[in-house]
Amino acid sequence: MAALRGVPTALLRCDGPDGWLRFGAPEAVLEAATPGDVPEVLKEVARGVESRGLWACGFLSYEAAPAFDAALDVRRDPEFPAAWFGLFAPPTPMGSSLPPASGHPSPWAPTMDRRSYAAALSRIRTHLASGQTYQVNLTYRIRARIEDPWDLFLHLAGGDPPYAAYLDTGAWTICSASPEMLFVQDGDRILSRPMKGTTPRGRSSEEDLRRAQRLLRSEKERAENVMIVDMVRNDIGRVGIPGSVRVPRLFTVERHSSVWQMTSTVVGRTRGAPYDTLGALFPAASVTGAPRRRTMQIIRELETTPRRIYTGAIGWIAPGRRARFSVAIRTAAVRRSDGEAEYGVGGGIVWDSRTDAEWSETLAKARILGPSRPPFDLLETLRWDPTAGYWLREHHLRRLARSAAYFGYPLDRSSAAEELERVVRHRPSVAQRVRLRVSREGAVSAEASGMDALSPVRTVRLAHRPIDPDDVFLYHKTTNRRVYASAMEDAPAEGDALLYNPDGEVTETTIANVAVERGGALITPPIHCGLLPGTCRQWMLDQGRVREGVVTVREVLATGRLWLMNAVRGMWQVTVDRGSS
Repeated sequence: MAALRGVPTALLRCDGPDGWLRFGAPEAVLEAATPGDVPEVLKEVARGVESRGLWACGFLSYEAAPAFDAALDVRRDPEFPAAWFGLFAPPTPMGSSLPPASGHPSPWAPTMDRRSYAAALSRIRTHLASGQTYQVNLTYRIRARIEDPWDLFLHLAGGDPPYAAYLDTGAWTICSASPEMLFVQDGDRILSRPMKGTTPRGRSSEEDLRRAQRLLRSEKERAENVMIVDMVRNDIGRVGIPGSVRVPRLFTVERHSSVWQMTSTVVGRTRGAPYDTLGALFPAASVTGAPRRRTMQIIRELETTPRRIYTGAIGWIAPGRRARFSVAIRTAAVRRSDGEAEYGVGGGIVWDSRTDAEWSETLAKARILGPSRPPFDLLETLRWDPTAGYWLREHHLRRLARSAAYFGYPLDRSSAAEELERVVRHRPSVAQRVRLRVSREGAVSAEASGMDALSPVRTVRLAHRPIDPDDVFLYHKTTNRRVYASAMEDAPAEGDALLYNPDGEVTETTIANVAVERGGALITPPIHCGLLPGTCRQWMLDQGRVREGVVTVREVLATGRLWLMNAVRGMWQVTVDRGSS
């Protein structure tokens, strides 16, 4: 398997252990300036694939749609190709890891503000009320100046989207982090997985799963999904063997870096070639609406700029009637002459769509353009005692598994348990502080150090700045401790920093959960305030020794005392330093 050296002409994510397919220099380049040129380009693609055994890799822009149905209305766009394909020797499989992005995200500016978006949504409601359409996919563009398209791609692909793609045409660079399949064809078998239904990811593992379940149960999202599934069934039926089209999976939720998406699976069999399948399914039902022809006219009226690559299709065609295409969402096009980049966001609008929710959904889909998460390992810190062994071992392993699922880290729980046993195999004579780590690739490691090396914390002082309760790293124990390191700049000697959110609610310290005495009971802040779900905290809750409740900064300063708890030291009382408050 080859390693990545230099910037490729084309690099596409693939299924299985190969990870990526890297295409070398093209033997021929086929470009369609207008939709009318697309059929001839696809004929040349067919000749190269079927007669010469080459692979075709490239894209169709959204504005290529009239090539397959003259009644589909789109904006004219003389600057961007309607289609671009290179003919290549078979690609080289490449390892699954890419280097991290090295640059800083550029500032992106939307082409539509919330007021304009609300006005467009209001016009869509008029069309919905008159029965002209049942769903409209409303989108807009976000723009920036990009110095290095390859670094932008590495930034977008950092979360391992299943249909990531990088294409350099010379004039344009396509950087895609698409999560959506348009279709896969293998001989006579066709598979499509339309995506419709979105909700933002939660912050904690529990909140995240609640949002996924809410999406799965949403009647609105299910109705939208079924509408698109019916369109895809009809599309495949146009080229499929009669009676072969079916829906084996309806309503599945998929986890992505910033959102949950609802998908369904449609399959069928065909005697046709991939070019026929591409023409039948393009443009994807999920990015237009229903019915397709009238809805695309409405889109043409409402959207002020062409979509270009956004909501088009990216993929490859290979000998043996094999093909794999994605829907080009989460995708940017960078013009090489001046570095202008364009990225599209949008969503499906139906009668019961709410402006605030739909606008927020577009912002959630654009979060991928923000700062990258720094590289980090998952982390658990446990106490091991020569007599009692590990304390709260299963609590730690469960929390580790939840965070691994949240971030998409592979985790072999049995390997983690074995590593915990290995690190204390020689049975030290003193209690140990054991740090268990899991890397992005799933590698597990552990290290132990004597408890007597730990300095006791006796005092806490308020941090100078509140935490951001939307920071997901507050809810998962990892090696990314930037928030805590910053807060410790304010801590007293032999002390800790006391964290709080913008509402003046106490959350935790940099090393422990907290509790305050109130009315004869111990009260610990709830997770939603912005804190780690500590294992000792959970054990104390399970034992009935603490209760959840909001704890304010004012209350803590008034009492002057606070209880700290973590899985290494247990529970102990500290003094609150009011000096800087």
